[in-house]
Amino acid sequence: MSTKNPGSGTKQPNTSSDEARGELTAQLEELLNTLSNKFAGVSSEIFAKMDEMSRRLDNLENQLVANKDKNSGTN
Repeated sequence: MSTKNPGSGTKQPNTSSDEARGELTAQLEELLNTLSNKFAGVSSEIFAKMDEMSRRLDNLENQLVANKDKNSGTN
């Protein structure tokens, strides 16, 4: 013989549900922050590599122009 009190069982699931939502929200925020930080890091790396490639291409272009001028002067 069990007696159920309808009022006592309804508050507990809502509290658990609220706690679960809060925990899920916290985990999602942490995940989004982690992804955002990783994205920022990758973006920085990509921009650094692009800057390095640009610098190398500028150096190569300068060397080609210098070579061309050097060869033109000897003819």
